[in-house]
Amino acid sequence: MHTDNMLSSLTISQAHEKLKKREITSVELTQSCIDRIESIDKKLNAVVHRNFDRALEEAKKVDDSAEWNSALTGIPYLAKDVYCEAGVKTTGCSNMLRSKDYIPPYDSTTTKRLSAAGAISIGKTNTDEFTMGGSTETSCYGVTRNPWDTNRVAGGSSGGSAAGIASDEALFALGTDTGGSIRQPASFCGIAGIRPTYGRTSRYGVMSMASSLDTIGPICKTVEDLAIVLEAIAGHDPMDGTTSDRPVPKYSGALKKDLKGVRVGLPKEYFIEGLNSDTEHAIREAAKILASLGATVTEMSLPHTKYALATYYVLCPCEVSSNMARYDGIRYGHGVSKPKDLLDYYQRARSEGFGTEVKRRIMIGTYALSAGYYDAYYLKAQKVRTLICEDFTNAFKNFDLIISPVAPSPAFKVGAHVNDPVAMYLEDVFMDGAVMAGIPALSVPCGISKEGLPIGLQMMGPQWGEAGLLSAAYAYEQATEWHTKKPAL
Repeated sequence: MHTDNMLSSLTISQAHEKLKKREITSVELTQSCIDRIESIDKKLNAVVHRNFDRALEEAKKVDDSAEWNSALTGIPYLAKDVYCEAGVKTTGCSNMLRSKDYIPPYDSTTTKRLSAAGAISIGKTNTDEFTMGGSTETSCYGVTRNPWDTNRVAGGSSGGSAAGIASDEALFALGTDTGGSIRQPASFCGIAGIRPTYGRTSRYGVMSMASSLDTIGPICKTVEDLAIVLEAIAGHDPMDGTTSDRPVPKYSGALKKDLKGVRVGLPKEYFIEGLNSDTEHAIREAAKILASLGATVTEMSLPHTKYALATYYVLCPCEVSSNMARYDGIRYGHGVSKPKDLLDYYQRARSEGFGTEVKRRIMIGTYALSAGYYDAYYLKAQKVRTLICEDFTNAFKNFDLIISPVAPSPAFKVGAHVNDPVAMYLEDVFMDGAVMAGIPALSVPCGISKEGLPIGLQMMGPQWGEAGLLSAAYAYEQATEWHTKKPAL
């Protein structure tokens, strides 16, 4: 019997080796994660639903079968509270579903694929309500706190997933990235996270915010772990018509430690007024390290970058307005008693069930889609989106990789932007370009600020270029020690 109660600090690849050699069991590994959650999550508020008993039963079955065919067999993970799992409470961290403890009758494709690989879901992580926010402060369960400094946010909307992995509450977590919601929390918490190409992973069974922008991906302790998880969850899904039937490369087998011949672009539009000096220094130092590994790093331009944020915040609320219409409190969700009529029922169910940010986006989106404003806002934003896509298409004719900051500064304090939605939206400024273009982008740790907070390096690749992106991130990670730094909880 293994007695180390911090088995939860292992990476996926380390745990897989120990499981295969029978140095540890999946039950011990799962119990270690459970113990860790129970001992520290009161400080963080990262895990909002716990399915520990079921997880331990599954771990026992894995140990009994003793087949370690997949690197994920017997590995405990956390899923953001928008991933449906049959029989497991899933509320989108919204009172709309929390008031009736919504329990899905089916599994998302991603959790089903992980289950088939032998991975074990142990709980759901905190998120901004229906993923709308950049700090988890819109969650009906309250804010998730950053393990590096509990007075600061862990980022959003996948803040619970990032805080959980940074503090070793599980070996990996699932997040979603619509406008940066995997990359920003990964950066704020000093770990790795990837937003794959739109259509590389299935969105079936994941609660939608903006269907043409949402992507799902992993948050992990290392780039190698990102490759392992992405390999398992990527690929065509008949339940999601936007997924590609392109074969899934063996990402974990393509990781290299050098960057000979790789052309890296440094876009001048991402080094703007307001960029934190520690963040700029860390990114420029990372560029030097990439050059020392054999890459050629050249300044370049993405001319329509300045429009990406505004374009995102027209298109995203339009899709929110449409997607949130399903929450009417009749088939499921928050209900009301003794309504005067159907209109009164709808008004009360939605005004009581939804929080301020969700209402704000529904209102903006409904306005932008209304007669007389559709051409001025939505249609124009779609045209600008095309120009941003073309910027990236042209850039990737000359570059294999584009690097930038993830966010303008390290993690901000809880409450800093709570009464200023525009300031919160500006936190996305470096991430929305990749979203508009539907390209893969990841965050990998690249520094620590003077205040002791992690800084992330954003790497962006061409569509379907995850293999090259992961390989470059792995080479950088292996040449530095930032990914080994841990918060002192």
